Amino acid sequence: MAADLEEKTDRYGTLLAEALEAATVAPPEGSPMAEAAAECDEMARSYLEDGRHFRDEDDLVNALAAFSYGHAWLDAGARIGLFDVPTEGHLFTV
Repeated sequence: MAADLEEKTDRYGTLLAEALEAATVAPPEGSPMAEAAAECDEMARSYLEDGRHFRDEDDLVNALAAFSYGHAWLDAGARIGLFDVPTEGHLFTV
């Protein structure tokens, strides 16, 4: 079971990093929606950093949770139009 958690944690960390690379801010710069997108991006990046810290400490449960929360910020932002994201593939649920 520990191997399953380790594999899943690493997979979700990679997924979040790839999703951050693929997402671009959709609203025009300077608009309130662009500010909201920037906040979502910042949250996702912070959770990626936190997840990596927890992973380095072998705290797999908290690492997985952080990676999952980070991806949720991006996914929610994509669904409401804050980010342009790929519609094909495994990175987003749009």
